Amino acid sequence: MIRTRIARLRERDTRKLVAVLLGGKMLGVLGALALIKGVGWYFGSSAGAAVPGQAAATKATDLINPINTMWVLIAAFLVFFMQAGFMALEAGFARSRETVNVLLECIFDTCLCGILYWAIGFAFQFGAGNGLIGSQYFFLGGAPATYGTTGVAFLAFWLFQLAFADAASTITSGAMVGRTSFKGDILYSITVSGFIYPIFGHWVWGPGGWLGNMTPGFLNSFTNGAVFRDFAGSTVVHTVGGMIALAGAIALGPRIGRKFKRDGGGPMPAHDLTIGALGGILLWFGWYGFNPGSTLSALDFQGIGRVATNTTLAASAAGLVAVAFVYPRSKTWDIGMSVNGFLGGLVAITAPVYWVSPTGAVLIGAIAGVVVPLGVDLLEYLRIDDPIGAVTVHAFAGIWGTLSVGLFATGQFGVPTPTGVDASTTVRGLFFGGGLSQLKAQFIGSLTAVVVVTGVALAVMYVINAGRLLRISADGELEGMDLHEHGTPAYHMEFGQGVSYTTPIGSSSIRGLDLPKSAEVDGHDERMQPAEPEKV
Repeated sequence: MIRTRIARLRERDTRKLVAVLLGGKMLGVLGALALIKGVGWYFGSSAGAAVPGQAAATKATDLINPINTMWVLIAAFLVFFMQAGFMALEAGFARSRETVNVLLECIFDTCLCGILYWAIGFAFQFGAGNGLIGSQYFFLGGAPATYGTTGVAFLAFWLFQLAFADAASTITSGAMVGRTSFKGDILYSITVSGFIYPIFGHWVWGPGGWLGNMTPGFLNSFTNGAVFRDFAGSTVVHTVGGMIALAGAIALGPRIGRKFKRDGGGPMPAHDLTIGALGGILLWFGWYGFNPGSTLSALDFQGIGRVATNTTLAASAAGLVAVAFVYPRSKTWDIGMSVNGFLGGLVAITAPVYWVSPTGAVLIGAIAGVVVPLGVDLLEYLRIDDPIGAVTVHAFAGIWGTLSVGLFATGQFGVPTPTGVDASTTVRGLFFGGGLSQLKAQFIGSLTAVVVVTGVALAVMYVINAGRLLRISADGELEGMDLHEHGTPAYHMEFGQGVSYTTPIGSSSIRGLDLPKSAEVDGHDERMQPAEPEKV
């Protein structure tokens, strides 16, 4: 082989080809080196930097930090991927006959949220205005190169915040599964994505928002200067979404055939726990964009690592505690409770995640693992039908997580900035010598979300319901939402001749509630299983 190649090199055409290829590669390498040198010279000299005497100085809003921008984009992609987790979780925990409805609702809501957040939502939330609402960037008009002084490209920041808005809106649907008409879904989603979520978000995260700054003088005095803190959205995203979900469940009433524990029944069984559990894990994965991405800076190396670790520890502790907490009642190791348990831990750690230690994260998650099953018990007692657990996981665990900032914040981590950490600003909770100041601020923010958001959401839901657009008809619900609303089932099954099919009885423990083996399930239900062949 070597002799053959040497012989070929003796040919004139071969030598020309080799010379051309080698020369081209050398020119390419030299060109790349020259480009790198030129870029370095440009940005390192007066050609690329503002100098005294220039007509217009470079504004901070024109300086894009490429590392921070890429970090925020990656986080945005992770948060957006949580929609796949929501779809799988809700579809798996629901009944088979409403699977298509769940999937389409999540997809349609994402599309709707994208357009609304582009047109008005982002402007209301992050536009400059007053303490109540923003009034710039409608249709993303007049946008600068970066958002504020974050160093993050404006549209990258917009995409990240869109993913948060979409999550809040999707949370709402979890408690309304199985009896909400698709027209009703569209109407309430418009109010959530376009108005309720962004306006409340402005109060906390927007420029000049009154909650994030405690601008009323009497509030500032009451909290001794401490302001409401919600690092990544235990209140802004989860409590808001969960309380809207509660309002929807109250306005709708329970599904036909739903019997509560105090009436001798219990929650209807999930039709596919495999896909439901997978959806929960996908949400956990997406949370690594949700929480670490909220630093908005890849240069805060310690902060990102701490946030990711605290997120993991809180979820792990909550999942373990939730399963252990319900075991004495049901005598079973409950898969549904494990999923909702670790999700509750993720929700709870979202507000304090930057300011607590790993030990604090474990304690916060462990308490969330008790809050979730107790929340399920409370809704069951109040006869509120929440098929997926949206209210308990997002609202109740979100409230706990928000308050935990005022208890477990260590006061040693400062706040993230585009270039690192501002150590001059501290957040310190009661257990670390901070007194009640931060806890008071957290209580005010959480109470505001519960009262204002729930009140507005109830009004919206009852108005839609008054127009007979919120709840599907009884006939449609009995037929099954997939067939009635969308004209197709999620699962197409072929039936053999001479074989009858029966519905399953249901498990003895549904998401931590001990039920009798003979728990009743309505007759229009889950995947069918073959019974003994009938004699013909």
